[in-house]
Amino acid sequence: MPQAEPAPIVVDAFAPERRTLRIAIVTETYPPEVNGVAATIACCVEGLRARQHHVQLVRPRQDGADIGGDVLLRGLPIPNYPHLKMGLPATRALVRLWTLSRPDLVHIVTEGPLGWSALRAARKLRLPVSSDFRTNFHAYGQHYGMGWLHRPLMAYLRKFHNRCDLTMVPTEALRQQLAGQGLERLRVVARGVDAALFHPGRRSDGLRAEWGARPDTPVVVHVGRIAPEKNLGVLMDAVQAMRAIDPRVRLVMVGDGPMRAELARQWQGRGVVFAGARTGHELAAHYASGDIFLFPSVTETFGNVTPEAMASGLAVLAYDYAAAHRLIRHGSNGLLAGLDDAADFVAQAEQMARRPELVSALRRHAREAAAALAWPQVVGEMESLFLGVLQADGHRVQGLALAAP
Repeated sequence: MPQAEPAPIVVDAFAPERRTLRIAIVTETYPPEVNGVAATIACCVEGLRARQHHVQLVRPRQDGADIGGDVLLRGLPIPNYPHLKMGLPATRALVRLWTLSRPDLVHIVTEGPLGWSALRAARKLRLPVSSDFRTNFHAYGQHYGMGWLHRPLMAYLRKFHNRCDLTMVPTEALRQQLAGQGLERLRVVARGVDAALFHPGRRSDGLRAEWGARPDTPVVVHVGRIAPEKNLGVLMDAVQAMRAIDPRVRLVMVGDGPMRAELARQWQGRGVVFAGARTGHELAAHYASGDIFLFPSVTETFGNVTPEAMASGLAVLAYDYAAAHRLIRHGSNGLLAGLDDAADFVAQAEQMARRPELVSALRRHAREAAAALAWPQVVGEMESLFLGVLQADGHRVQGLALAAP
């Protein structure tokens, strides 16, 4: 006989008073886990609550990091990322939960077992469902020697998102790409950036000294998982090309991941500093204490690190897609390389090493573009889409005019 799913731990799931919208947000990652999805959805939750919506957060239990007000379910560590957890199937538990405490809408952030359970439960209860497309899992296979997974993963994602009333994607280019793959009801909602946290004023000469950098030393920063899908071979090639022009160039890698130990063995002490995972004010100081940000990833749905680096006043070089395509005006507030053109990426990095005056000009103009992505505006766009889904479903919510977005 299969084991019955245990009842979820519920801490103040929905307060008894009625507020605008009751939104159940389901995610398999959340702070203090360190990744772009966790950081972004936390900002969305904060923003929705600031707009007086009542948010019920459904997520896997995190050892020693659980807070009141969330619905906590079982999870298992993800291979190669033991600090991250994957939610386990919990359809019946969610049906019981949402039967007793019915939300107006369910918003699903991740497409794992917990996300799929939430979709099934919501459909069984005839609840409106929206979703996010936040991670290019279907594009990761080639970086792990499993390119054959692209088609089945894309089929899974298409089946998942096409059962939702609406799917939010961060860029128009990604919307077009996914529409071409058969995904339906896609709407563009950009990611925001905390321009107060990520600010040039957080630059620290003391931190630079720890890295072995003088005030005039060119410091390249990379922030992200140290993993195959981040295209780190191109990063290392670019930095070595820069060092051939200016031997003072140093690289600071902020983050952790399955490739960190291997890269540290190869590069530690050769002008490369491995700073580990950083969050909050420490992360902001690491950004602002650099000069140049190199980001060669080609698997991002948006790439939160790009606006964070620009808001911190760094000269950014990235491939011409995702957040970089939206924010960077080539040669004015950053540099763009042709998508997945490693030779072009390295050539643009060499230009940065040769022309310090170009780097200074790019840094001066970077922040203005990033600061335009304020979180209140982004959360307002999400709110409008939620209201549109409810209107299409024939819902009426006390005290809210459900105007179409």
